[in-house]
Amino acid sequence: MMLTACSPPAIDSGTADPDAIARGKAAAYRLGCGACHAMPGIDWPQGRVGPPLAGFGDRALIAGELPNRPAPLARFVRDAPALIPGTTMPAIAMSERDARDIAAWLSSLHDE
Repeated sequence: MMLTACSPPAIDSGTADPDAIARGKAAAYRLGCGACHAMPGIDWPQGRVGPPLAGFGDRALIAGELPNRPAPLARFVRDAPALIPGTTMPAIAMSERDARDIAAWLSSLHDE
């Protein structure tokens, strides 16, 4: 019997503007994402409730379910329960721009 593995979705981190990446990192810090996630480049806090965000740009899926692409990632960071009912990540009050910028920052995080 031959077993065939499912192919993971292609990773599309897009090409983000360096200014958007910097704004996204600042927005993630300002909005308190570190309360739940360890975030590269941010020493404190180092939350452990959610997964660490280092290498996020190399992940094929968001929360194990959605393709890791800029548009769905921006929607997810803003209102995760609307996309994945039952997720422990809450909806977070933020602007569309903050969501896009955070998605750009997350997509720029690659394992060394």
